[in-house]
Amino acid sequence: MLAVHFGAGNIGRGFIGSLLSKSGYEVVFVDVNDEIVRLLNEKKEYRVLIADESGKEEVIRNVSAVNSQKEYDKVIHYLIEADLVTTAVGPNILPVISSTLAEGLRKRLSVNPKPLHIIACENMIGGSTFLKEKVFEKISEEEKSLFEKNYGFLDCAVDRIVPNQKNSDPLTVTVEPFFEWVVEQKNAVGDIPKVKGMQLVHDLMPYIERKLLTVNTGHAIAAYLGYNKKLQTIKEAMDDEEIYSDVQKALSESGAVLVKKYGWDENEHQAYIEKIIHRFTNPSISDEIVRVARSPIRKLGANDRLMKPAKQYYELFKEVPIGLTKGIAALLLFDYKEDPEAIELQETIKKVGMEGALFQYSQLEKEHPLVAAIQKQVEWLKESK
Repeated sequence: MLAVHFGAGNIGRGFIGSLLSKSGYEVVFVDVNDEIVRLLNEKKEYRVLIADESGKEEVIRNVSAVNSQKEYDKVIHYLIEADLVTTAVGPNILPVISSTLAEGLRKRLSVNPKPLHIIACENMIGGSTFLKEKVFEKISEEEKSLFEKNYGFLDCAVDRIVPNQKNSDPLTVTVEPFFEWVVEQKNAVGDIPKVKGMQLVHDLMPYIERKLLTVNTGHAIAAYLGYNKKLQTIKEAMDDEEIYSDVQKALSESGAVLVKKYGWDENEHQAYIEKIIHRFTNPSISDEIVRVARSPIRKLGANDRLMKPAKQYYELFKEVPIGLTKGIAALLLFDYKEDPEAIELQETIKKVGMEGALFQYSQLEKEHPLVAAIQKQVEWLKESK
């Protein structure tokens, strides 16, 4: 079995590529990094280090690589032969690879009748759908109907922390033990190839929301509260008893929303929350607070990780969520001078006040009970500095 994977970076090698290899695939990485491509072809293997107390090491074998800029014909050849195509290139690069993918899939039609699935494993909602749109911009109307019959673009949700790192061997990659790869099967064309660790579901949205309102919510709150206490890393923030308790509180609130919306088992979701909090406290992974906290305006959005669960909690239970509003208050105090959004946020608050900023960025009316609660938390956080 052959898997073609676009992107030989740390996520590509340490997450998707390793799962494909361990599932029995020959993995061909497609990348533009000359050194990584050369080393993969020389060694045909690389090491994945698990960042926990076990110090476990995995050797990923049966791998090779091609340079998409210099070996275009080889990429096309592998796309014609592939049993599965995956990506981990970053959302901004999907349009870049769409032309090569379109050409490979076009040539495959007359040579290989087997259906093919393409899964964009990016940190975005609807990555494969987006890639499909870009591919379909490059083909004719007649080809579109053939592509629909032969190729399934499957959306997915991926979750694994791959910390910033520098290793003596450029191929070695360190990853956290936890990972999640959930694939929506509704656009499948025939049988989806099996991959160990890949979970197939009929509806992806509950899993996307579970990650957003647990992983992203908890990470953000730890970061903003940690910044307010002048801490440097998420680990330091989670070592602070007060912040740890605040994160637990916020995730119990966002968890109540998810359980109510999707009818999940409360105990099972609590176990998921505990697993996520354990990830944040992993001593083997150091994540900088200012990196996690960056882009506060985006994170203050009405449908993002903090305001969405806070509003839904109030709508469902008619109570103000204390943990979530404290996290939002800490975000409003994030004034890191090297983050353009943080600077803009503080300037907006100076001009129109907290109420104005919450309306501008979160569509939260000033009469909403959350506004007064957030303002109260802001004053408390200022006093506690």
